[in-house]
Amino acid sequence: MRPAGGLSALLGASAAAVALAVAQESPLPAFRDVSAEAGVRFVHQSDPDKRFIVESMSGGMAALDFDNDGRMDLYFLNALTVRTANDPRSAKSALYRNLGGWKFEDVSDKMGLAFPGWAFGACTGDYDGDGWEDIYVTNLGPNKLFRNVGGGTFTDVTATTGVGGGDGWSTGCGFADYDRDGDLDVFVSRYVDFRLDNLPEFGKGKTCEYRGIAVQCGPRGLPAQGDFLFRNEGNGCFSEVGKQAGVDDPTGSYGLGVSWLDFNQDGWLDLFVANDAQPNFLYENQKNGTFKEVGFPMGAAVSDDGAEQASMGVAVGDYENDGLLDIYLTHFSGEYNTLYRGASANGFNDVSFKAKVAAVTLPFVSWGTSFFDYDNDGWQDLIAATGHVYPQMDQAALGASMPYRQRRLLFRNTRDGKFEEIGERLGPAFTEPRVTRGLVVVDLDDDGRLDVAINAQDGAAQVLRNETAGAGHWLLVKLQGKGMNKDAIGALVKARAGGLTMTRLVRSGASFISQEDLRQHFGLGAATEAEWVEVQWPDGAKTRREKVGADQIVVIGQE
Repeated sequence: MRPAGGLSALLGASAAAVALAVAQESPLPAFRDVSAEAGVRFVHQSDPDKRFIVESMSGGMAALDFDNDGRMDLYFLNALTVRTANDPRSAKSALYRNLGGWKFEDVSDKMGLAFPGWAFGACTGDYDGDGWEDIYVTNLGPNKLFRNVGGGTFTDVTATTGVGGGDGWSTGCGFADYDRDGDLDVFVSRYVDFRLDNLPEFGKGKTCEYRGIAVQCGPRGLPAQGDFLFRNEGNGCFSEVGKQAGVDDPTGSYGLGVSWLDFNQDGWLDLFVANDAQPNFLYENQKNGTFKEVGFPMGAAVSDDGAEQASMGVAVGDYENDGLLDIYLTHFSGEYNTLYRGASANGFNDVSFKAKVAAVTLPFVSWGTSFFDYDNDGWQDLIAATGHVYPQMDQAALGASMPYRQRRLLFRNTRDGKFEEIGERLGPAFTEPRVTRGLVVVDLDDDGRLDVAINAQDGAAQVLRNETAGAGHWLLVKLQGKGMNKDAIGALVKARAGGLTMTRLVRSGASFISQEDLRQHFGLGAATEAEWVEVQWPDGAKTRREKVGADQIVVIGQE
C-alpha cells in the first residue's frame, strides 16, 4: 500500500491538472439565436403580473420528427391566464415543421395541435406501434393524447384511450414500458389543486410572501395532487394503475419534472419524480408491476444537508463516462442546483459543490436542463434555462441580486469530475435577460453539433444554433425497436471511442416538462470511428456494431 500523498496521488493530481488545462484551452462554444431568420416566431402568452402560480409555471416543449422525414421538428406549448380562461383559443401552441436549411413552418392548425388546452408539459412516444410519434400534453384540466395518423395530422384520442386524468393540474409526463410487456405506458406528475372558482388571494398570508414582498400564493399552503400511471392495455386503451403500482403519491406532493431511468442497472426502468418544496421520489421497479419508493435510502430525495428543495427540471446523463447514470436537478433562488452522482445499486451522492455546479446557481431560478456534449469532446456538459416567477422582484430591493429576467447557465465539463460555468461569456444568446422555462437539446440540422431550443414566458422562444468551431467527430444513433415500442424508449446505448465508453438512455420526458430528441448523440473527439456501439434493448436483448465510422446518423434495428 502506498502512503497517502505518494506516487498514486501525484499521478492522479497530474492527470486532473492535464484534463483541466485541456478543457480550459478548448474554444468557447458559439451559439447564435436564429429564431427569427428560421421562421420561429412563437411568443408564450403571459399575464405580466403573475398574481397566480398557475400563470408562472407553463412553458414546456417537445422536439420530435412528427412526419418521419429525418428532420427534427419543434412544438412549443402555450397556456391561458386567469384573465383569459374563458377564451380557450387565446393561447395558441405552435408546431414548427423543419423544412431543412434552417427554415421552419408553423403547421399547428393543419396538424390539429394549435389548441391543446391550458398546456404545461409534453412527452412523446409511439403508443400504438404504428411507426409515428404521438404526443401527450399535460394541462390544467384534462390532459390530451394526440395520435399521429401518418404525419399528415394528429387526432385527439383522449376520450377513447382513457388518459385524460380529470380536471386537475398535471405537469410532467413520460412514456416507458415499465412492465416490459412490449408497449408504452405513461406516467403523469401533478402539482397543486388549483381552482379558478376559488382563487387564492394575492399576497395574503405567509405562503403568499417572498422575503417580505407580496407575491402569488403557493405551492406551500395549497393542497397537492397525486400522480397517475396509465398502463397500456395493447388495444388502444389505457388503465390508470397508479395506486396498484405504488406511484400514485397518496399524501400529495408537488410533482414537476419526471424521468424514467434504470438507476440500479437491473434491466427494469425505475422512475424519478422531482417534487417542488418536498422530498423527491425515486421509485425502484420491483419487476412485478409495482414500485418501491427509495428516494431517501438511495440519496436522491433531498440535498446533502437534508433540505427539501424546489425541484423542477431533471437532466439524466453520464458526465464522468463511468457507465452510471447521474441526475441534475434545478431549483429556486437561494437553493443550489443539485448534482446526484450515480453509484449504481448504492444509489446517488450529492456532489454539487465538489463538482462546482452549486454555488453559481444560488441567485437563479432554474428550470429546463440537459446534459449534452456541445463540442463533441466525449464529455457531457450541462445547460439550464432560468427566470424568476415573481415579476415583483424588479420593484423590490432584491431585484438587483435576483432579477426577474435572468441569463442562461452553461457548465463546461472539465473532465475531472467538475464543471466550469461559462454562460456569462457566451454573448447575447445566453446573456440577454429572459424568463425561460422548457429547454431541449436537439440536432436541428444534422451536422453533429447539438442545438438548443427554449420556451419562454414574457417573451419570444429561442432557437440557438450551435456554431462551435473545432468541434470533434460525432455519431447520432437512431434506434428502431421491434414490436410496439418502435423508438426503443428505455434502451441503453453505449459507444466506445478515444479511450472513453459513453452511455446514453433513450427516454421520453426530460428537462422541465419537455421532450428531447430520441436519437442519441455521442461526441467522439479526434476519433474517426467508434470501436463499437452497443444497444441494450428494453427487453434485455443486446445488439453490437463494430468499427462504426464517425460523422453520420446510424440506424440500428432490433432483430
